Amino acid sequence: MNVAIIGIGSNIRAEENIPLALQLLGERVTIEKVSELITTTPVGMTGQPDFVNGAVRITTALSQEELERLLKEVEDRTGRDRTVPRFGPRTIDLDIVVWNGEIIDPDYYARDFLRTAVSEVS
Repeated sequence: MNVAIIGIGSNIRAEENIPLALQLLGERVTIEKVSELITTTPVGMTGQPDFVNGAVRITTALSQEELERLLKEVEDRTGRDRTVPRFGPRTIDLDIVVWNGEIIDPDYYARDFLRTAVSEVS
């Protein structure tokens, strides 16, 4: 089994979209632990609502590539609009941060809230 930590964030109806994303994710992987969710200011593009961010530790038989495809599917099912700018508002954002103990997302080093959330579920 593979162990991954996924960063999760939303600034469009986060109180609805984060639980929905976790439910959809939990249909295909085993959710082991979810971090506390915290409110953060947007990075890179101001003038939009604050984000709610956290992390979730999962176990899965999926490969890293298969998990990445699943995360995109979950984002799409929660209404993610891929036409907005990269740092724009989103219903849900899911990224693999840690894969089998190895940090694979460079945002881990740039964002304190992400390091805190990852530490909480590690």
